[in-house]
Amino acid sequence: METVDTLVCARWIACVDPDAVLDDHALAIRGGRIVAVLPRAEAESRYAPGERIDRPSHLCTPGLVNAHTHAAMTLLRGLGDGLPLEAWLKQRIWPLERRWVAPEFVRDGTDLAIAEMLSAGITCFADMYAFPEVVAARAVEAGMRCVAGLVIAESPTAWAAGVDEYFARSLDLHDAFRDHPLVSTAFVAHGAAGLEDATLNRLRVLVDQLDAPLAMHLHETAGEIDACRRRHGATPLARLARLGLASPSLLAVHAVRFGAEEIDVAGRAGLHVVHCPTSNLKLGSGIAPVPALLEAGVNVALGTDGAASANDLDLVRELRLAALLAAGTSGDAAAVPPRAALRMATLAGAEALGIADATGSLAPGKWADLACFDLGRLPAVPVTDPVAALVGAGGRDFVSDVWVAGRAVVAQGRLTRIDTTEVATRAAGWRTRMLADATGAATQ
Repeated sequence: METVDTLVCARWIACVDPDAVLDDHALAIRGGRIVAVLPRAEAESRYAPGERIDRPSHLCTPGLVNAHTHAAMTLLRGLGDGLPLEAWLKQRIWPLERRWVAPEFVRDGTDLAIAEMLSAGITCFADMYAFPEVVAARAVEAGMRCVAGLVIAESPTAWAAGVDEYFARSLDLHDAFRDHPLVSTAFVAHGAAGLEDATLNRLRVLVDQLDAPLAMHLHETAGEIDACRRRHGATPLARLARLGLASPSLLAVHAVRFGAEEIDVAGRAGLHVVHCPTSNLKLGSGIAPVPALLEAGVNVALGTDGAASANDLDLVRELRLAALLAAGTSGDAAAVPPRAALRMATLAGAEALGIADATGSLAPGKWADLACFDLGRLPAVPVTDPVAALVGAGGRDFVSDVWVAGRAVVAQGRLTRIDTTEVATRAAGWRTRMLADATGAATQ
C-alpha cells in the first residue's frame, strides 16, 4: 500500500472544480498537498495513512477564501455602529487609527482576526491594512494562508511618510515573501480618487512587471464617485481604464455603484469584483449588482470586509447573503444557486488573488486547504443537497475541522495553534485603553 500523511473520509466532498459533490469519498494528503480524491473504499485499499479522519455526517469543501478584509480592525469592532460610510470613516475610524495604529495594534488585531477566521472555515485572507509585514508574520505563525496587502498611498501614516516610502516598503515586502508557501502579496489602495495620475502610472508598471493583483475600494458610494469626478474629471473605474489599470489584475472591492457602463467595462477588461454584502448593507452603501456582473462574465468573489464594519468575519454568512440578495434584487431565485455561492467563497477568490493554482478547489497537486462542516446539526437535517444545506442553513458553528497545507489548524472545533483566551485578553486590553483615552479626552 502507498503511504500518505492523512486520509480524510467524509460523507460528501465538494471539489468546486470540477463542479461535483462526491458521495462517500476521501482525500489523500501527503506533504501538505492533495494526492487524490477518490471513493472511500478505494482509498482504504490503496493508501496506508499516518492519520485517518472520519467525518460521516460532514461536507468537506475547499477552505474558504476571504478575498477582502482589514484584519487588525477587529480591535475596532462595534465602534461607529449606525453611521454611514463617510461619517463612520471620518468621525470614528480614521481618528482612532491615527491615534492607535502601530505594529503592536496590528499584531493583536490580526491574531484575533485569524483565530476568528480559521474557526469559521476560512483558510486564506487578503488583507488591506498598515504594517502588512506584521500581518504576514502573524499568518505564518498561525499556519494560515495570507495575501498581504502592499499599501500604496500619498498621505503619511504610521507605516510610511510619503509615496516613495510606500513603494519602497511594498517592494521590500514583496521580495521577502516571493517564494513563501503561505504568503503572497498584492498591491492595495484605499481608492482611486486619492491618488494622482503619476502614482497610478507608477503602480501600473509594477502591477504589469510583477504580474501582481491590485485591490481597490471602487464605486462603493455616490460620494466617492462624485469626488473622483470633481478632482479627476472621470468616475473611478473610467479613470483606471484610461490609465490602463482596468485589467485582469484589478480587484474592484465593493462595486456597489457599478451601472451598465461599469459592468460592460468590467466584463471586457476581465477584472474581478469582491462582493462584501454585510458591510455594504450595514453602512448603507447599497447592494452590488451581482447577477448582472455574472451575466457579463465577471468573476465575483466574496469578502467579509473588516470587523469594524461587518462586525464579524463569517464568510458562510456572506455566501448565504450573496445568494439571497441576488435572488431578491433580480427576481430570479436561481441567480446565484448554492454551488455558485460556494464557488464565490472559494475558487473565485483564489482566481481573483492569482493563487488558484495553489488553493480554492480540491484537486490533486493543490495544497490541502480544506474545511469540514457538520451537516448532522439540526438546522441542516434532513440533507437533500449538502451544498444547499450549507448555504441555506449552515453557519460558522458547523465547522469541525480545518486544514491549511495539510496541517490541522482546527480539530473537532478547537484551534490547534492559537490560545484564544490569551488572544481575547490582549484584544480586551486595547479596548480598555481606547475607552480610557476617549474618556480622558472628553473630560479635559
